Amino acid sequence: MKRKYFAATIALAAVLTTGACSASVSVGTKQVAADKVAAQMSSQLAATVGKAPDDVTCPEGLDAEVDATVTCTLTDQGTKYDVTGTVTSVDGDNVKFDVQVADTPQS
Repeated sequence: MKRKYFAATIALAAVLTTGACSASVSVGTKQVAADKVAAQMSSQLAATVGKAPDDVTCPEGLDAEVDATVTCTLTDQGTKYDVTGTVTSVDGDNVKFDVQVADTPQS
């Protein structure tokens, strides 16, 4: 059991330091709510590495405008990383954004 957990942690760490992924949400306003951004970031990272981080929290929503960004905090096994969502396209109520995790943990 420890070995499987360790392998998942290594895989998550690899994505945390090098990976970016894309998320898409449907909104009825000009902003994606902070909780929806956090949920999409978490599920996209889970899809990429097979394990969701322990937590993702965003201080604010993400404006539904191309190049808008929000920096959230990802926590995994007690280590915190900045994770940034950047809007790549807006099509009506559908907002697509890239997810990029910082290379190094927060200090």
